[in-house]
Amino acid sequence: MRTAAPLTGKVALVTGAARGIGRACALAYARAGADLLLTDIGDDLDGVPYPLGTRSQLEYTARMCREEGGTVSTAMADVRDLEAVRAVVEGALDRFGRIDVLLNNAGIAAPSGKTVHDITPDEWDLMLDVDVSGAWRMIRAVGAAMTAQRAGSVINVASTAGLVGYRHFAGYVTAKHALVGLTKAAALDLAPFGVRVNALCPGSVRDDDAAEGRMLTEIARSLEVPVQEHEETFVAAQPMNRLIEPEDVAGAAVWLGSDDSRQVTGSTVTVDGGFTSR
Repeated sequence: MRTAAPLTGKVALVTGAARGIGRACALAYARAGADLLLTDIGDDLDGVPYPLGTRSQLEYTARMCREEGGTVSTAMADVRDLEAVRAVVEGALDRFGRIDVLLNNAGIAAPSGKTVHDITPDEWDLMLDVDVSGAWRMIRAVGAAMTAQRAGSVINVASTAGLVGYRHFAGYVTAKHALVGLTKAAALDLAPFGVRVNALCPGSVRDDDAAEGRMLTEIARSLEVPVQEHEETFVAAQPMNRLIEPEDVAGAAVWLGSDDSRQVTGSTVTVDGGFTSR
């Protein structure tokens, strides 16, 4: 039996839940009392030079969440596909009757590692389609349900790249800045209906084995930083001299999804060890 917790009685939809931050947040939501609809692409994308979350990884995340006592459903979907996104939301509503929290975590960090004038049109379009338009499609799909129930929390996982610039990551920086802008505009649109929208901006998150995260490894490869030294390289840029843990981001995601943050909307919450304070 689960005792009362911050998300007891709530239903959360998490995209990009197969691994990394998505998995950490899904587990934190389950521990906080939420029931879950978890989704990921389950396939690789042409133009992304690393493997994306798989069906088996998503099912493993779901199994761990069920062990925490939650009711969990899974669905495979590409956030670039509006009909697939609609089907995920309809499935969640059919199963649970409501959606209280949407965590827009699905995203890509590459193709990157190029100067701005060397980015191809296809690379540019892919980054924006997944990282910005994907989040918009999810918000569009849950909007009617959340506004009808006069409650809901949308959390867009952005990045410190949504607040500052990074050399050789123009597409990613542009996408994450746009996601922060979408957050603010959507927050104003949905506030009269009691629906909150916030952006969560992690700093450099450690590639935790349990979460199967690999974001820093892939960023290091894009920057041609030796992979065996990549964590030390990123630690050197952190004012608190340590990387962010996936659970650090998940803790903020639980708070933003809970009624404890009921007056927080249109905000950008950083979990970056002070990186953007400089």
